[in-house]
Amino acid sequence: MGTAQSKSKAAAAPGNADWQARKLAAMARGQGNIAPVYIERAQNAELWDVEGKRYIDFATGIAVCNTGHSHPKIVAAVKEQVERFSHTCVMVTPYDSAVRLAENLNALVPGKTPKKTIFVTTGAEAVENSIKIARAHTGRRGVIAFNGAFHGRTLLAMGLTGKVTPYKNLFGPFPGEVYHVPFPIEYHGISVKDSIKALNNLFKADIAPTDVAAIIIEPVQGEGGFYVAPDELMRELRRLCDEHGIVLVSDEIQSGFGRTGKFFATEYSGIEPDLVTIAKGMAGGFPLAGVVGKAEIMDAPLPGGLGGTYGGSPVGCAAALAVLEVIEEEGLVARSNEIGKRFKARLQGMRKKYPGVIGEIRAERGAMMAIELVRDGDAEKPDADLTKNLVAAAYANGLALLSCGVYGNVIRFLPALTIPDALIDEGLDIVDACLGRLLAK
Repeated sequence: MGTAQSKSKAAAAPGNADWQARKLAAMARGQGNIAPVYIERAQNAELWDVEGKRYIDFATGIAVCNTGHSHPKIVAAVKEQVERFSHTCVMVTPYDSAVRLAENLNALVPGKTPKKTIFVTTGAEAVENSIKIARAHTGRRGVIAFNGAFHGRTLLAMGLTGKVTPYKNLFGPFPGEVYHVPFPIEYHGISVKDSIKALNNLFKADIAPTDVAAIIIEPVQGEGGFYVAPDELMRELRRLCDEHGIVLVSDEIQSGFGRTGKFFATEYSGIEPDLVTIAKGMAGGFPLAGVVGKAEIMDAPLPGGLGGTYGGSPVGCAAALAVLEVIEEEGLVARSNEIGKRFKARLQGMRKKYPGVIGEIRAERGAMMAIELVRDGDAEKPDADLTKNLVAAAYANGLALLSCGVYGNVIRFLPALTIPDALIDEGLDIVDACLGRLLAK
């Protein structure tokens, strides 16, 4: 009788479609969702929805759960902190976990110059505060970003973002004195020389370099399509910023915390940025973000000029300290490179199997990988429809997957750095099978 009652209750429980209908009725359409899949629980690299269906997770909440879902060490740290206290505000009565986390981050960010840290809650906040700090330090107004960049959804961050739909559409006007130059993408015929030429033209036509407070760049573009900033570009930006007294900001929000096979992707170029923005993989799923940078620059704003009520949450700081321990103890930076190699080998096989479909494979930066889908092997014929259909088919077959790119034709792979090889292979089998079925139609 008890079993029958349990089955009856399970049958009566709301399913994905029920929750999606309720969500559409209760939540604004602007905060959409990629898939009508409502998660009930998650463990490491797997998810289970409210209907009991299992998914392999190649998304990790957009590069947030680098250490996997519900890692025991992070769960224990959070429980211990919540039992002591959940909030006092680091700007009122602070706590040692925030200080210890700042010390660790100051040591991890590239470069030997003494560093300092501030904590906020979201990546967009980190970006906005990096510009505030740069303006306070330089006394200048202008900011330069790159086409295809994504820096957040708040007003200044939207202005910096180099992609209109859906992020900027309907939301203008945007803050002034924000400029964009082309991001070098060899696959699309844009060279480092082209980007630097455009930057120098900008200095001649629109704003003098002596009026520029900051240049902000993602060392690997995230939403823009997972294009890697060439080392040559990063070094030339460092030289130009040094020459003109401009603050160089490296946006590591998606690429940080071991994601790219280095702790921070900027390390590949061998330069020291002035400021680094961080979030996503920092705290294992808890809302925490920050700016880490050269102490002299970080100290430019006056006391009280930076911060926020929830910035540096004690729960988030406890989680982040545990994340740093897990990354070190489990060798996750090295594991990121192993994951990248395994993906690359399988994706190369798919490229041969489906000629003219996978235009480019980007798997040179650890576990931050992507494929660009095109028609007839032509880089100038992006296949956004195939990309959208592949994402939908993946979810229908038990794989959480994300797309990106200015033209909506890039599939990005962001598995947990703790994912076992067997789950990588199983997930890529799903990608392969779904792609084959879609192309056969």
